[in-house]
This record gives sequence, structure tokens and C-alpha cells, in this order.
Amino acid sequence: MSEHAEHAETPDFDAMTRDIAEVPAVEVIVTVAVNLMSAAAVHLGLTEEGDKYKDLDEARKLISALAGLLDASATEISSFHAAPLKDGLKSLQLAFREASVVADEPGQGPGEKYTGPVWG
Repeated sequence: MSEHAEHAETPDFDAMTRDIAEVPAVEVIVTVAVNLMSAAAVHLGLTEEGDKYKDLDEARKLISALAGLLDASATEISSFHAAPLKDGLKSLQLAFREASVVADEPGQGPGEKYTGPVWG
């Protein structure tokens, strides 16, 4: 293998670091939150595939992580960014409650230690 071919396969970590440094923190937080929301929706069976990927244990973890992220970053991101994310979180929490065979006690559902009890 030539030296040039070897370098083509090696990631350019300096370039990746520069790229990351150029992204505002708010954008990183929102992107992570949207990824958590999307993954939770898949595991709740809310996609076109329905129950194919449904896994409430995985959904619980993702929703809790999303709630923790939003709780921790609430003062760091504007309400312009936070409001729709919080609405999405609440929708996921309600969908989780509906999908559960045995309902969690109020305040014990995924992420509710950060958001408080979620009511329909």
C-alpha cells in the first residue's frame, strides 16, 4: 500500500477538531436532543415501521437522557430552542405512558425526575 493511500484512509483529526470548534454550543445541544428524540420515537414504535423496532426499555433510557440534557442546558439555550424540545419531550413521555402495559407512578416515568409528573 502506498503512503498516499494510507493517509487517505486515516481520518484528519485536526480538520475534524476545527470543524467541531466552528459549531456553536447551542447547535450541538439541539442536534443531540433531536437525535435522542428521533431514537426514542423509533423505540416507541412511532415510525412507519411501527412495532418492528419497539423497545420500551431503550425508549426509557433515551427519554431520560433527553430530559437530563434539557434540564442541564435550560439556562444555556434560549427559549426559542428549548420550547419545542420540551414539547417534543413531553410528547414522548406521553407516548411512553400510552405504550406501557403497566403504567409508572406519576413522577416515576422516563425523565420525570427532571420534568416532574407528566399528565395527558
